[in-house]
Amino acid sequence: SPSLYSRGCTDIVCCILFIICILGYVAVGILAWSQGDPRKVIYPTDSRGQFCGQAGTPLETKPLLFYFNIMKCASPMVLLEFQCPTTQMCVEKCPDKFLTLLKAYTNKEDFKYYKNFCKEGLEGLTVTQILSSGLCPAMLTPSKPFTRRCFPALDQKKGGEITVGNNSKFDDGEGNIRDAKDLVAGVKNATVVIEARQVVMKIFEDYTQSWYWILINAFTLNSKALDQQRVSYVATQVCLCIFHCSMEYVSLKSEAGSNVTLKDLGFQTDFSVYLHIRQTWLAFIIILAIVEVVIILLLIFLRNRILIAIALIKEASRAIGYVMSALFYPLFTFALLSIVIAYWAVTAVFLSTSNQPIYKVFNETACDHSRKICEPANFSTSSMKAECPDSKCLFAFYGGETVYHKYLIGLQFYNVFLFFWCANFVTALGQMTLAGAFASYYWAFVKPDDMPAFPIFSSLGRSLRYHTGSLAFGSLILSIIQIIRVLLEYIDHKLQGTQNKCTKFLLCCLKCCFWCLEKFIKFINRNAYIMVAIYGKNFCTSAKDAFFLLMRNMIRVAVLDKVTDFLLFLGKLLIVGLVGIFAFFFFSGRVKAFENTAPNLHYYWVPILTVVVGSYLIAHGFFSVYAMCVDTLFLCFLEDLERNDGSAERPFLMSDRLLKVLNKKNKPEPAE
Repeated sequence: SPSLYSRGCTDIVCCILFIICILGYVAVGILAWSQGDPRKVIYPTDSRGQFCGQAGTPLETKPLLFYFNIMKCASPMVLLEFQCPTTQMCVEKCPDKFLTLLKAYTNKEDFKYYKNFCKEGLEGLTVTQILSSGLCPAMLTPSKPFTRRCFPALDQKKGGEITVGNNSKFDDGEGNIRDAKDLVAGVKNATVVIEARQVVMKIFEDYTQSWYWILINAFTLNSKALDQQRVSYVATQVCLCIFHCSMEYVSLKSEAGSNVTLKDLGFQTDFSVYLHIRQTWLAFIIILAIVEVVIILLLIFLRNRILIAIALIKEASRAIGYVMSALFYPLFTFALLSIVIAYWAVTAVFLSTSNQPIYKVFNETACDHSRKICEPANFSTSSMKAECPDSKCLFAFYGGETVYHKYLIGLQFYNVFLFFWCANFVTALGQMTLAGAFASYYWAFVKPDDMPAFPIFSSLGRSLRYHTGSLAFGSLILSIIQIIRVLLEYIDHKLQGTQNKCTKFLLCCLKCCFWCLEKFIKFINRNAYIMVAIYGKNFCTSAKDAFFLLMRNMIRVAVLDKVTDFLLFLGKLLIVGLVGIFAFFFFSGRVKAFENTAPNLHYYWVPILTVVVGSYLIAHGFFSVYAMCVDTLFLCFLEDLERNDGSAERPFLMSDRLLKVLNKKNKPEPAE
């Protein structure tokens, strides 16, 4: 039993390194919080680096950002990153009509309205002087606020014609008549998001109408389905689904428009449209048929291995019965991961907003100080202004020249790396804690008398007291591989525009190799943590022992372990399938008994999808405990076979069910 081995602290050097890195991570967070300014995320910034709508400033009554020439913005992402190459200023409200500077200049009322979207200092200047000085936009177009920024109010008529302010053409203020579709390049993604907001509002209304039914479906059906983890149930369920899909496919044969292809239909926010297309049901039939064939082939060719796997799962169920608190341990892991993610996200936001506004000299004539850094407060009296009278000191970008700002990218990298390390450490702690609890069950001679009173708490205490270094060591190796994968993805993103096929091939190979390496390290770490939990040895020794133990039983590992994983996956599939089918018939109103009970919704797929995803997450939480239990019992089972022979001196400690499946038995003690 794990509690019987004398233990000492393992991998002390890595434990100390991990503690130092955590302290450094806290220091980085404090430094970021002292230097960062989240207002840069909340408030839009004008060309002078001032925050629009910030309380206690002259711009408090001007919460919206206006762009002089929206067509210079390639996409809304450019706008949100404050890099749109056009003058930006804070305004009280967005323009609501077409107007050019040339036309407004001749009308006193129009020019008064136009000044709301211009800089100061227009008195006595001609139109040409105003435009050359960049004091006003050449034109105004009807706009609507979105994310506190003014975007053209684009619309699309039935014929597909793009309009703005009910006009398909507009004057750009420079004497050119242009099509409204020319504005699309600057606001294409933004208008998509605006439409999505309406869908989100309807989805929110659906949630308010059906949240209690979602909870009932997700939790009640999960609790009932957890007891039905048999392959036959899944196979039968898949057959029923194939039959239902076939009936739907045949019934749509005579309906008009049902032969439209999914490609021609495109994306629709109302998912119920797809259920009226025959191709949708045909795709369901093909996918379910493939799943059914795979299940049948497994039943035929791996019957004996499946029996052992089922025996292991039943033994895992029995172990969990003795360690019921293990079912709730994923909640503790989830809470720790939430803290890690929240700390990383907040630190990342403060680091990314800790740059200072940089002002540079802009001028139209030759000047030695052009594009040099300047201070707007005293620029009018500086030597730069004296040597270049027509120059201006304007906001250029966010940056910094201090040591902190020079190493800011390094701090961001450190933040990401420590996020991976801490997240992997939390996951590893959960694996070792569960492994220690279930190992104490397997090696107990008399269950539960020889088990600790609180197996989970005892195992958690042992893991933190003796094996923090081993947990940090294993999670460090995995984090290094993951950060290398992130860097490869970053390099691949930067080189997307290149045409060098050799470079693309090399990157693809590296990404594939490190993906495989990550999967292998996760497998080794998982089994190493189990051996650490049992014997209390250091990480490298435990990883070596686990690896060679598995290699000596390669056939069992290759077949039995994967069959067990597949059976657990079928258990998830069974739960999610049952819940999804019931939710579909309930919320769609296809069952007359539920017509008056089901709420009236805009999109009935919203609660269905929520129930399916929620049930999968709940099932995944439960089955992750099952999977860890099975893996622990599997390693203990292999150790039992190698260390014991069934004699009275070295009896097998596995259950009678496993002994029967393996055709083994313990010899009785000789009579005295």
